[in-house]
Amino acid sequence: MIVPQIDLAPGGPMVSRMVMGLWRLVSWQLTGQELLHLVHTCLDMGMTTFDLADIYGDYTCEELFGRALEREAGLRHRLQLVTKCGVKLVSSQRPGHQLKHYDTSYAHIITSADQSLAMLHTDRLDLLLIHRPDPLMDPDEVARAFHDLWQSGKVLHFGVSNFAPAQFDLLASRLDFPLVTNQVELSVLHMDALHDGTVDQCLRLGLSPMAWSPLGGGRLFDADGPRAVRVREALAEVGEELGGASLDQVALAWILRHPAHIVPILGSGKIERLRREAAATNLTLSRQQWFAIWTASAGHAVP
Repeated sequence: MIVPQIDLAPGGPMVSRMVMGLWRLVSWQLTGQELLHLVHTCLDMGMTTFDLADIYGDYTCEELFGRALEREAGLRHRLQLVTKCGVKLVSSQRPGHQLKHYDTSYAHIITSADQSLAMLHTDRLDLLLIHRPDPLMDPDEVARAFHDLWQSGKVLHFGVSNFAPAQFDLLASRLDFPLVTNQVELSVLHMDALHDGTVDQCLRLGLSPMAWSPLGGGRLFDADGPRAVRVREALAEVGEELGGASLDQVALAWILRHPAHIVPILGSGKIERLRREAAATNLTLSRQQWFAIWTASAGHAVP
């Protein structure tokens, strides 16, 4: 099973159709060699894009992943690195942070990008995202930081995460180059982005949104509420129609079916699970199958 590649946006980076998410990297407790094996397995499957953030693992995931890249010369050139900045956690790693808050100042964006480059042992980031919309964001200040990072070659492309369409437009209006994605929560259990204009905006601009928690953060499998039960039943029925596809495969195929070419971010360190989920790129849902799952999640038929 080879995961295909797509252009994230016109003039944007080429990324894998599914992305390897490293938010839980610390909890997987992999040795350096095991992590390197995981990276190679992903690359062999065509999953060449890896998603991080400065704060993941209490500011440690970038460093862990960077050590794996450092172990093997040339590995960096085979993959794309996505990371994020703009959130400050209360952490022993950052003793000056007394309250969780957002910071999209010029100084913080530049400092965070430089720290990510150092932790990841690389001279460039393929994509840098503002992690959360900041009520105190000065779009001109962010644009200046983005421009300087781009001009220096430290960051090749820029985007945002969890931005509403109006927030996206505000920042985009100050830039000399386009934002290439909006990374948002989207799954069969969380469909807001399909109906609040977020995905519509991406379609209008010709860019692919990235979907975090595409399996509902695991709730798809173990939540016992009526919505989750309905959705599991619908996924199982569609899975049977597709020749025995698993619940997670159908849930991912539901996202992949959308014309915005949404890019799911997977979050497992288990190789067999990754192989199974990557196979979802071979599944195509009919409109009736797609709406059967939508109906189960919404709890009502379309108007």
